Amino acid sequence: MIDGTRVELVLRRSARRSFALQVDHRGARVAVPLRTSLYEVDRFVRSHGRWLLDRLQARAQTPAAPRLAVEDGGELPLFGRALALRVAEGRRTHWRLGPDGGEELVLPAGIDPTRALLRALQARALAWYRGRVEEYCHRLQLPVPAVRLSNAQTRWGSCSSRSGIRLHWRLIHLPPALIDYVVAHEVAHLVEMNHSPRFWAVVEALYPAWRTARAQLRAAAATLPLIGVRHAGDSDPIGQQGRGLAVD
Repeated sequence: MIDGTRVELVLRRSARRSFALQVDHRGARVAVPLRTSLYEVDRFVRSHGRWLLDRLQARAQTPAAPRLAVEDGGELPLFGRALALRVAEGRRTHWRLGPDGGEELVLPAGIDPTRALLRALQARALAWYRGRVEEYCHRLQLPVPAVRLSNAQTRWGSCSSRSGIRLHWRLIHLPPALIDYVVAHEVAHLVEMNHSPRFWAVVEALYPAWRTARAQLRAAAATLPLIGVRHAGDSDPIGQQGRGLAVD
């Protein structure tokens, strides 16, 4: 109970050194080191009680993300612009320019159009991300690491000295400037594997407007479409949720 409000929390213990409290589409979660006592967990949560209640209230008031039914004439954002969907006979997915000069994606009616759409978006995303990572690595005169797609539940991106950079495929819905912020953030981790002032100085050098972009990214998360029709009792596929994602 926090200020008279019952709050349900998921407790996660791991080989970490610090405490963390997070609110996302799944609710409130607290992560703590392995040997932390429940007393210490309770004290930590209560010390952030007002913040927790404010976040839960804001989450409850956030409108649901739009759900996209994959059908002929449908539309979704691609790099911040409208992408028209066309479903036609055949088994080949392809991109083309529409009559108005905008981009269209033609999906084959002969196979599951939702799966075809996801494959096309993810292939497009990976090609784009690799180019942007290469650009930011060039600015820092760093070798280009492996770049892979992510379906992470809570992170837009991550960086590892062993496996390289992972970027969430759903970033492809956002304007290029916001994607670039996430890319710059992860490339900066190749220099500083932390979030120290030195790290943010690298981010600043790569992407001076990172503060504005970070705020815009948080606001945009809940507006991204959920692809596919949800039936009663279904759960969202991994990577479809738009809330709670952060840059790590």
